[in-house]
Amino acid sequence: MLARIWSAALVGIDAIKVGVEVDLSGGLPGTVVVGLPDTAVQESRERVKAALKNAGYAFPMKKIVVNLAPADLRKEGPSFDLPISVGILAASEQVASDRLDEYLFLGELSLDGSLRPVAGVLAIAAAAKRMGIQGMVVPEANAQEAAVVEGLAVYGFANLGAVADFLNDPARYQPLQVDGRAALARSPMGMLDLKDVKGQAQARRALEIAAAGGHNLVFVGPPGSGKTMLARRLPSILPPLSFDEALEVTKIHSVAGLLRDRGSLVSDRPFRSPHHSASGPSLVGGGSFPRPGEISLAHRGILFLDELTEFKRDVLEFLRQPLEDGYVTISRTRQTVVFPAQFTLIASTNPCPCGYFGDTIQPCTCSPRHREQYWARLSGPLMDRIDLQVAVNRLKPEEITQQPTGESSQSIRDRVQAARDRASQRFAGESLCSNAEMQSRHLRQWCPLDDASRGLLEGAIRKLGLSARATDRILKVGRTIADLAGDDALQAHHIAEAIQYRTIDRMQ
Repeated sequence: MLARIWSAALVGIDAIKVGVEVDLSGGLPGTVVVGLPDTAVQESRERVKAALKNAGYAFPMKKIVVNLAPADLRKEGPSFDLPISVGILAASEQVASDRLDEYLFLGELSLDGSLRPVAGVLAIAAAAKRMGIQGMVVPEANAQEAAVVEGLAVYGFANLGAVADFLNDPARYQPLQVDGRAALARSPMGMLDLKDVKGQAQARRALEIAAAGGHNLVFVGPPGSGKTMLARRLPSILPPLSFDEALEVTKIHSVAGLLRDRGSLVSDRPFRSPHHSASGPSLVGGGSFPRPGEISLAHRGILFLDELTEFKRDVLEFLRQPLEDGYVTISRTRQTVVFPAQFTLIASTNPCPCGYFGDTIQPCTCSPRHREQYWARLSGPLMDRIDLQVAVNRLKPEEITQQPTGESSQSIRDRVQAARDRASQRFAGESLCSNAEMQSRHLRQWCPLDDASRGLLEGAIRKLGLSARATDRILKVGRTIADLAGDDALQAHHIAEAIQYRTIDRMQ
């Protein structure tokens, strides 16, 4: 007898519908799995056999052929355990098969028949809704994660026996209801606050501009000046994730298997801080079955690279395409995967090998040649893509001993949100979320220059040797400064302030 049920396979952060066909026929007893299964799927034969017996069901002593269609799509992971076992039960008439087409099945089986959670359930649930699937049957631990998708009936079960009872009498069970939007209503808790920062007025201002416009930022300063401390406070002034953004972020973390709480959406913007020994694939993603890297895990949030010049130059070059396009493409022999990577890059670095070039307290011991070699680790095209380059000096003794007097993160966040709201009104009808994403045509439309602004910008281009890309970045930063001030027109003082945030250009 033949039975067919539905499951899904992950491709990047999307999913493709997979038909699990199970055929029982005469011949020598045995189980064959075809359809490009990986090792984990092949091993499901033994897990399914033991789980069925220990759950109290008969394992057919027949030739069993399991086909995972489409046959040219590579299948990986243990999530096919449950659909294969249900297919065997349906083909051997141990469960009702009249409503199998209505549901999509996912789950890993333990040998005692209990169901274990799997990764990527939210991404598959979102795809299932697009496919027209009415409901999903998943492990109990994955149920709340899948139920975040609105309009999809989700049923979570602890073991194989409960799944069989559900298929025999679905009317006894109600789908799980989860209000995913409620998790986003709470305010960020436990974040570092900018009110605790002493001095550093320009750096604080740069953080506000970066948050308001989604601009990339690098802090340059000696050891102990507070570069890392400042960067780690940026999430406290970012606006909260919208529901659609939270779904995107949670899908990526679900596929990567990094969801700490499978019952709710990721409610805080990501903050990823890889070590400077990280490889290129760890940043952009990869592997035989491509998985998201650090830049995709930072989607809609912050990627913080501390000690930027300690990263290998070829690793940093991997960032150029994602910084420009907002996504990363990973090509393999059998497939090409696209991961979203719309993140804000925050970096910190010393101004020279010894760290004290330009410091007013400790003299620099580096020669000009050593400083030149030091900055050569960062390519010009990469630095062009960093909008804000800010010098952070060490505090004076009297600043260290005084009490902090700066604004709280909440006050700054309110201004950031107001600036983003102005930008959102301007972007109505456009697929833009921040000023940093504007293209040339947007700059022509929303960043026209008067004579004073044009003269100021042309002078900066000549003096600093700015590229066309760096010039566009100045215009984007100027537009954000105007939004923070509540100004509709871009004015000369907005451009002047934006030019001041090109520290590295002035140092070279």
